Amino acid sequence: MNTKYTIVAIIAIAILVCAVVAYTYSNATETVILNGAGASFPYPFLDRMITEYQSTVKPNLQINYQPSGSGAGITALTDKTVDFAASDAPLSASEAQKAPNTLHIPETIGAITVAYNIGGVSSGLKLTGQVVADIFEGKITMWNDPAITSLNPGVTLPAATINTVHRSDSSGTSFIFTSYLSAVSSSWKNNIGSGKSVAWPDANAVGSQGNTGVASTVSSTANSVGYVELAYALQTDMTVAAIKNPLGNYVMPTLGSTTAAAQVVASSGLPAGNADWSNVNLLNANNADAYPIVGFSYIMVYKELTVIPGMTKERATELVQFLWYMIHDGQKLANSLEYAPLPSNVVALNAATIQSITFDGQTLPTS
Repeated sequence: MNTKYTIVAIIAIAILVCAVVAYTYSNATETVILNGAGASFPYPFLDRMITEYQSTVKPNLQINYQPSGSGAGITALTDKTVDFAASDAPLSASEAQKAPNTLHIPETIGAITVAYNIGGVSSGLKLTGQVVADIFEGKITMWNDPAITSLNPGVTLPAATINTVHRSDSSGTSFIFTSYLSAVSSSWKNNIGSGKSVAWPDANAVGSQGNTGVASTVSSTANSVGYVELAYALQTDMTVAAIKNPLGNYVMPTLGSTTAAAQVVASSGLPAGNADWSNVNLLNANNADAYPIVGFSYIMVYKELTVIPGMTKERATELVQFLWYMIHDGQKLANSLEYAPLPSNVVALNAATIQSITFDGQTLPTS
């Protein structure tokens, strides 16, 4: 081949390659990043939804979620350092004032187990709410106390000191659990009360970070008892108690007994997403099959997303579309992770809430 034509061909090919590279680069979709933080209670479920969504729906989206605890999540939302937060406790009146126009979006339902580590005692130890409250208040200090043995004839319980384990961080799981104790024990309500953090009175109490921390501490500490979200208890094969519900039945924490509790409360009506949720709870549902310590976990976002520094319309749209997936297709993942899927009327309520989210006053597409 003539050298002149060879050089021309090489130049032409080089120009073509550069053009292709330039076109590809200019049309490549840049990765969009969303950040969230908060509750550890729904973390296994949220993490699975995020993984599935990024791998099958939006490969150019990166969602970072830090399970730092409900209190930390609400603080981050208030400080506008995250795009969304998760909390197992709804905003209190004072928190709502600091984060105005925050929307509540229930994304899942879970049970809080009373998990214990007693040698030779399998799951199903029967406990009433009052007994549980007395244990964590330090009034019942031995496993062979008559208040426990009388509920469990035929079960050999040791003459051993009860070691209670609680959350050391500001926690929505603690909020649900202490709200339950306040509902079943006037002494607990008057002396300790409910909250994401409380002054635990038991002299033998040990604090641990997150659901994983409490689960690990109970599993490694003989004669201990703690409160752990159902998914974590199942993942670590913990022994858990059957708790007496308002209809007098001792009920184990299961997906079915969690769903039964949620359906009762959901059918009675819930606030709009932009309303006050501080009085909403799923505790002590009036159903024979319902486990009594159940709660919503919420995603919280601002109704007008331009209040978040650095927010763009593209990121706002990605956030809305992920939330839409979460309450629809994402719910299909709930059963396999031992979370109760949302009832249909809660999904419908959430859909209306998500459709109300705006960027610079304009609504955003959900798909």
